[in-house]
Amino acid sequence: MDFSFSEEQQLLRDSVIRFIRQDYAFEHRQKTVTSNAPFNRDHWQQFAELGWLLVPFTEEDGGLGGSAVDLIVVMEEFGKGMVVEPLLASAILAGGLIAEAGSPAQKNDWLLPLMEGSLQLAFAFAEPQHRFDLANIATSAKVDGDNLVLQGHKTLVLNGAAADTLLVSVRTDDADNAEGVSLLLVDAKSPGVTRNSYKTVDGHNAAEIYFDQVRVPAANLLGRAGHSLPAIEKIIDRATLAICAEAVGAMESALEKTVEYTRTRKQFGTSLSSFQALQHRMADMFIECQQARSILMMAAMQLDANDGLAPKAVSAAKSRIGKAARKVGQEAVQLHGGIGVTDELDVAHLFKRLTSIQYLFGSTDYHTQRFISA
Repeated sequence: MDFSFSEEQQLLRDSVIRFIRQDYAFEHRQKTVTSNAPFNRDHWQQFAELGWLLVPFTEEDGGLGGSAVDLIVVMEEFGKGMVVEPLLASAILAGGLIAEAGSPAQKNDWLLPLMEGSLQLAFAFAEPQHRFDLANIATSAKVDGDNLVLQGHKTLVLNGAAADTLLVSVRTDDADNAEGVSLLLVDAKSPGVTRNSYKTVDGHNAAEIYFDQVRVPAANLLGRAGHSLPAIEKIIDRATLAICAEAVGAMESALEKTVEYTRTRKQFGTSLSSFQALQHRMADMFIECQQARSILMMAAMQLDANDGLAPKAVSAAKSRIGKAARKVGQEAVQLHGGIGVTDELDVAHLFKRLTSIQYLFGSTDYHTQRFISA
């Protein structure tokens, strides 16, 4: 089986590598993370100009192809640079759902501005009680004439601080099961919408969002009412694969920086890399990175095959990569010693991002159980 990238994918990868090296040094990233801005909008516009916002979408929707392998090419390099701009939240999650379930008119109204870089989206799906169960939704939308009246609370909405439009999962009937889950496009500035924004531990932006009798036109319903759960599950799996790719990139960066540090840091008159016990630990980190990359490629090709086995493959990847992220992240910090947890060192921020990824879209334990049950 051929695991190599195509010429187009390699060119795409090279463009991201150049951007990270020239415009996204750790010091530049820290200025964004420590500022009040949710992300750097100049960088976002640059993403649009470079065509990266087209990557998650098919040619029919105006994109560049939309394959899972294309996606991991970008996300792996984003992981190495710890990019905080919301490609995942705005394009892959929210944009992916519009591409999956939206009408041609809805795609024209929301996807085109997104790909041009002029629109920010966020998918509000998590609730305090849901515990990774996408059907566990308390937020409701009741029909009132030509409108739906929205009531509820969404937590940890990625890019919720910056989004112009919110894509909200709601329950449109009283049944507590897979039936009755719908998607609504909501103007983030609508009366009754309250956003409490914050920076997450890994430097990204998120928000708690409350909906109090928010009136939404019925035309903003995405897809068929009560039948949105399969689309949500599909796009969440795609986003899960994306953060797995990001984790692989972050792990490889952590390993590279750890090896370099042990070569230059001396103790008892000799470099740390000369100690056999530390060599073994770094060898274990290398093995974890290689295994993670292999299972990532398997899951990406399974997702592109679209033969019904994708959910199990994605859970296998998330479970294995979650364990690897914990191992590599902790070892990187420990081998750097006390400076490994300081804000001034990039390894500390790689560790924070790797730790966060372990719990995004389902924890390692959750995906292990999902794989077993599939």
